[in-house]
Amino acid sequence: MVKPTKTAAMNRISIASLRLLLLLLVVPFAAVSSAAARQPDLPPYKDASLSVEQRLDDLLGRMTMAEKLGQLRCTMAWHYYERRGDSLRLTDSFLRDIGEQHIGMLWATFRADPWTQKTLTTGLSPQLAARLANMMQRHAVEYTRLGIPLFLAEEAPHGHMAIGTTVFPTGLGLAATFSTELARRVGAATAREVRLQGGHISYGPVMDLTRDARWSRVEESLGEDPCLSGQMAAAVVRGTGGGRLGEPYTTIATPKHYVGYGTTLGGLNGQACPVGRHELLQQFLPPFRQVVEAGALSLMTSYNSIDGTPTTADPWLLTDVLRRQWGFRGFVVSDLYAINGLKNDHHVAASLADAAALALGAGVDADLGALAYAELDSLARHNPMLTAAIDQAVRRVLRLKLEMGLFEHPYVDEQAAAAAVRSPEHRQLALDVARASVTLLKNDRGVLPLSPRQRIALIGPNADNMYNQLGDYTAPQAPGSVKTLLDGLRQKTPYIEYVKGCAIRDTASADIDAAVEAARRADVVVVAVGGSSARDFRASYEATGAAAVQESPAPLSETPAPPNETPAPLNESPAPLSPSPVGGGFPAAPAIPDMDCGEGYDRATLALLGRQQLLLSALAQTGKPLVVVYIEGRPLLKNWAAAHAAALLTAYYPGQEGGQAIADVLYGDCNPAGRLPVSVPRSEGQLPLYYNQPRPPRHDYMDLAATPLYAFGYGLSYTTFTYSNLSVSHQADGTVSVACDVTNSGSRDGDEVVQLYLTDEVATTVQPERQLRAFRRISIRHGETEHVAFSLQPQDFSIVNAQGQRVVEPGLFTIMIGAASNDIRLTASIEL
Repeated sequence: MVKPTKTAAMNRISIASLRLLLLLLVVPFAAVSSAAARQPDLPPYKDASLSVEQRLDDLLGRMTMAEKLGQLRCTMAWHYYERRGDSLRLTDSFLRDIGEQHIGMLWATFRADPWTQKTLTTGLSPQLAARLANMMQRHAVEYTRLGIPLFLAEEAPHGHMAIGTTVFPTGLGLAATFSTELARRVGAATAREVRLQGGHISYGPVMDLTRDARWSRVEESLGEDPCLSGQMAAAVVRGTGGGRLGEPYTTIATPKHYVGYGTTLGGLNGQACPVGRHELLQQFLPPFRQVVEAGALSLMTSYNSIDGTPTTADPWLLTDVLRRQWGFRGFVVSDLYAINGLKNDHHVAASLADAAALALGAGVDADLGALAYAELDSLARHNPMLTAAIDQAVRRVLRLKLEMGLFEHPYVDEQAAAAAVRSPEHRQLALDVARASVTLLKNDRGVLPLSPRQRIALIGPNADNMYNQLGDYTAPQAPGSVKTLLDGLRQKTPYIEYVKGCAIRDTASADIDAAVEAARRADVVVVAVGGSSARDFRASYEATGAAAVQESPAPLSETPAPPNETPAPLNESPAPLSPSPVGGGFPAAPAIPDMDCGEGYDRATLALLGRQQLLLSALAQTGKPLVVVYIEGRPLLKNWAAAHAAALLTAYYPGQEGGQAIADVLYGDCNPAGRLPVSVPRSEGQLPLYYNQPRPPRHDYMDLAATPLYAFGYGLSYTTFTYSNLSVSHQADGTVSVACDVTNSGSRDGDEVVQLYLTDEVATTVQPERQLRAFRRISIRHGETEHVAFSLQPQDFSIVNAQGQRVVEPGLFTIMIGAASNDIRLTASIEL
């Protein structure tokens, strides 16, 4: 064995020393290179390579209490800018609120309507909206201490409420399509338009179950049924991105109003909701759970109370149910000034500070209106529990900002907004939804479809008024951007004569004689009546944005007055109000505004207002076939039209393409397949009225049938459908398969809405006579048959027991397949 020499040993030492030296040089260099890649001056919360939780911990540790509360305060933001032509300026109030109040969330920045006093001239086009968003973000990112980007929340109940965006049918019309695919596409289109302009949060869909048509916001809702409302709303949420915040056009959908807001005493907005815990668990809460499971990352509270507790201060609803039971991980925002309402309306708090502490403790993270949570600063200084609650709420808000990537990508492309908002694809979608929503209620002797050769007299206050067909929460519209019914009919026939006849409410401007003369010259009379949610600049508004109702005499009855009697007009002497600004994009209003619906306009009656009923009666006297089209925000009384009109339709508020859609239905270019998402009453005395009332079944009144005039799920077609071959079977996975065949037995292609109802024959708690559990809208060519299959999950058979637990009880169930809640075609029984 050869021993190593001294030289060899020295060489090994030299090599080892060299390696050590290189290691000492390389490791610091690598560390420096890595630090350089992270930018040494960049704080960890701005380092996208770190986890969201690491970034949150770092950011929260740097924030003052005022900065934390700023993230929880959402201000009204339309006054944060001024426009002069194409030039924009951030106002002093914006600079002050961001700089001194540290506000981190803005609401309705792009909103334009009479309440905000923003018009086509003073408001924002999509490109200007994107520019403003960038200006605001640049100030927040570059000129505040921590550089936290802003959240911009926007109203989006039927499209983004901003100038130049797509106006879809309101929620009631969307629900009438019974198409979750159309709902998903509307959600996606709305979210895309919000994000293109720099918004991040979309307020909607509106999920209030509506059982009383007198309520002013029925138009925004998805109807009276939890199954329909839940499935349609969940589809909208999936369309907005389903909570996948890393995708470029995902918004934070904010379903509202949680909960019970649409079912209040007397149909009055914001009053107490008279439902108990059992009904809340069984009917009202399941739709909200569906949207949470679909990816909703924000919910808005409601103004009402339930069983003595305002929902905005209810820890059971906001924490126990929402977070602990459902696993909701987003943030809860109050409705506008709902926290203030704990003191001012409900009187459960002695001061605004107490109201803020109540709401925060219950689980409300963000204060829309931003006044109440400003009071928390002084309270939190000596209250560790309150400080912890504030930190938790701030984490929920900031987590979503980080997940959305706003710290890395706060800006948007102005040119993209100009090119893609209200795109041809979105306008086509608005038309598709409007067509699918139109609901045919009567068609005697096949008066519809019309022929292009027939002479048409088009009459009525809603025949050529674009704002009356758009609904509340709608921005001003540029000329030519909305198709009225007159526009639509002119595309079908040259043989048309238009006379307005009367207004919705105003009685002084009626010209019924001219309408009758036009009807006598026609082969068919099409008359568009109903209501309107069109705000104008003469109205006054509550702090919450709801329209303030002026006192007025009793409205005209649906039944016309005797010939020698002159009905008293509404608001004979209205208070003088400011006119519409020049260039505002709003039409000159009649002496009495058309508005009879929309937030704040609850009604005691459901009759047609103004001279509308007198107009209908006079037209019927001509003997010409009368086609009555209701454009309405709530199910108005239709008794007279059901008895005297040759054809009757409701189009709800059909949106910007509504006139074309109605015309397509009237002329048979589109076969109607809309279905009623709400029951149509015979009288206000039946209210509240909804098909799935708990047993026992309703019995008739002494002077009136208890059944609705038209039932939930009802709607006619120009073709007929037959149902056959019902099969029901248990599956190994615990589901129940239900299938049947549906045949188009008529002469036209068409859509049918197949509805599956379930009855629990004996249960430990009172159940409805029937409950919708599934539905499907299908297209069937004439003479063809489609096989329709449903898979019922165990929860579809579940009830809420006396202990408030959702359980499946063994027993007999009846499965019903039909075309409406009162038109069951096939039945079968199954034992569980």
